[in-house]
Parts: sequence; structure tokens; C-alpha cells
Amino acid sequence: MFEPPSLMYAAAGIAVFAAALLPRLLRDAPFSMPMIFLGTGILAFTAFENLPDPDPIRHAEITTHLTEVCVIISLMGAGLALDRPFGRVRWGTTWRMLGIVMPLCLLGMTVLGLWALGLGLAAAVLIAAVLAPTDPVLASEVQVGEPADEEEETEKEDEIRFGLTSEAGLNDGLAFPFVYLAIAISAAGTDPAAWLPQWLAVDVLWRIGIGLLVGFGVGKLLAALFFTARPESLRLANHSQGFVALAATFLAYGLTEMIEGYGFIAVFTTAVTIRNVEHTHGYHRVLHSYVEQLERLLTVVILVLLGGALARGLLAGIGWAEVLVALGFLLLVRPLAGLIGLAGGRTGPRERIAISFFGIRGIGSLYYLGYALSQGHFTGQAEQLWALTGLVVTLSILLHGVTTAPVMNRLDRLRERRAVQQFGDKGQAPNTPV
Repeated sequence: MFEPPSLMYAAAGIAVFAAALLPRLLRDAPFSMPMIFLGTGILAFTAFENLPDPDPIRHAEITTHLTEVCVIISLMGAGLALDRPFGRVRWGTTWRMLGIVMPLCLLGMTVLGLWALGLGLAAAVLIAAVLAPTDPVLASEVQVGEPADEEEETEKEDEIRFGLTSEAGLNDGLAFPFVYLAIAISAAGTDPAAWLPQWLAVDVLWRIGIGLLVGFGVGKLLAALFFTARPESLRLANHSQGFVALAATFLAYGLTEMIEGYGFIAVFTTAVTIRNVEHTHGYHRVLHSYVEQLERLLTVVILVLLGGALARGLLAGIGWAEVLVALGFLLLVRPLAGLIGLAGGRTGPRERIAISFFGIRGIGSLYYLGYALSQGHFTGQAEQLWALTGLVVTLSILLHGVTTAPVMNRLDRLRERRAVQQFGDKGQAPNTPV
């Protein structure tokens, strides 16, 4: 009989090969890599009872830190991949997603938690904050690809991929104030006088401001080291060392968290700053490639463990009310909020529908919930909140995984066709509204 350690090594080797091959094999299929590995986890933990327990409640600290590392690495990759130079007008879709769509999602999910699930205010605000952000990890199929290294290519990102990538890069950090709000309500009660001044001053203004400032400063310093350092022997861009991206990620995150800022915001800001300083340098591809590979490996591990948790009873307490709320959030609240927020923007009608629908929930939600439960006072509610979050993430993986390739391929073809009609040049296609 196979020994568990040897079985795990063999399975790990197969999983790594699959992580390298599946994104290419499934490019045009109505399946996604997250679907495959989630299903693998369910099957493996159902068939082999002696596998380690993947319960996220029992192993809360491991769950929190594993998902935390995956998210910050994903945020670095997202920031480095964005070709479009930073700007108020150029990033108009992003500001709409952050300023209108996410608050509407927060409000909608809070109401569903209070009204349909009977949660207390703290738990309802928490589940809303956990599920509101678009995930930077599992949304890779609808995000931009590797960085462009030619000037004429940097303005050609289509609005769907750009909007979802930039939204995922920033809303993970901007949802954190509401996680802290839920923690504060759980500890101090519903009286605003007990938590509102502290929350506004520290959790909103200070933490966001520090995240932006540290991220910008670290990005500027690292960009100088990468591209203009004297002597040239210290200019890291000349040496093509991709693992430096990991150093940049941990440095920005660690410094920011040390002074009570939002490290998620800092990491993404660092990446965007590095990219904008030397916009078309080929070193960006080296950095992005490294973090993308590492992100993919961590994602495989987390999805298999999530599948294991599902197989071992994570959704045991789920009833019809939770299923209807989860579907209502994914199919009504997020899409309607997206359509409202993007109305009148630079997106075409089909692009608005796609961006609104592909609000993928995933690894970030797991991190937020694990963190909040370790910091707040949600006694007796951990199982219910984990079950609901696991349900939404699972449904998101299935719904969005089945629809991503067909929808995005169809829109790409429409965009190319319209570009040919308007410009007679397919080179204009990626940024042609549809």
C-alpha cells in the first residue's frame, strides 16, 4: 500500500505539472484551472481519509497566513502587468468600480445578511466586507496578461481586462476598513460613538494613507535601484533576477504593516509605481513571470485544501436561505451594482455587462474572514460565516469558470471585427469598445 508521504510527493509533482499546463489547455474551454483543482481537492480528501485535516477553523492561523501570502504576491503581479499609465481619466473605470460598485456591493450584502440570514450587524458587515472585493488571484482568466514592452502596445489593454485587474488590485485593500468596522462593532457594540471616531481616523484615513505613501516611496526607491542605480553593477534590471519581485512584495508589505497601514494597498501601489517609472522595460516581464508562477503554485495548494474542506463538511450548515443569498449576491447584487457604477463611462454595453458579471470571489475573501475571526468577537458564528464564504467562493469558481472562456473569446472576436470596420487595422482591436 502507498505510504502517505510518498503519495503526497507524487501528487504534488502532478499538481505542479498541471498548474503549468492547464492554463494553456483550458484557454478556450468552458472550464478553468480553479475548477479543476477545487474538484481535485474534493476527490482526494473524499477518497483518502488519512490526509491532513484541512478545516480552516481548526487551522485558522495557517489558513490566514497562507492566503495572505498568496494575495500579496498576486497584487504585485497585477500591478506589474498593467500597461496603461496611471491617471485620473485613463483609470476612470477603476474609480467607478471602487467608488460606486464596491460600496453598493457592501450595502447589498449587508442587507442580505441582516434580512435574509438573520445575522447581527457585526457579522453582516463582516460578510459584506469579505465578499465585496473582486479577487486578484482567481480572476486571472479575466485580467491582463504579461506586461507589454513596446510603447505602442501600452495603450491597447481592453477595458474589461484592465478594469477587472485594476479593481482587484485596489479593492482588496479598500475593503479592509469595513473588515475593521465589523471587528469594532463586534467588540464595542452598535453605538457609533464607541467606534466611529477611531474607525474614521485610524482604519480609514491613517491606514489607507500610509499604504499609499509607503507603496509609492518603496516603488520609487526600487525603480531607481532596478533601472538607474550607480554603479551599473547594482542595476538589477541588467541581471534579469525575477525573484527580486518577491523581495519588493515583502518589503512593501512588511514596512506598511509595521506602521499600521494597509499592506495590500502598499504592494499594489509599489508595483504600479515601478511600472510607471520605466514603463516599457523588458525587466517588468521577468518580474511578472516570477510572481505569476509563484502565485499559481500557492493557488493550487489553497484550492486543493479548500476542496478538502468542502469534502470534510465545510458546507454542512448550508440551507436554502444561504444558497439563495449566495446566488443573489453573485447574479444580482454585483451585476446590478456594476451596471449602475459603469453607466456613462468609457465602456461599451457588452463590456459593462462582462465587467459587472465577472466579479470573481476567491482567495482574498478567505483571508479577510480568517483575519477578522482571529481579531474580533464573533463567538459561535465562525462555522456559519465560513460556510457562507466557502459557498460563495465555490459558486463563483463554478459560475465564472464555465463562462469566462466563451464570453471573453466572443468579446475579443467582436472587438477585432469592429476595429477592422472602424480602422481597417486589427492592431486597434484590444481597446475598441464593444
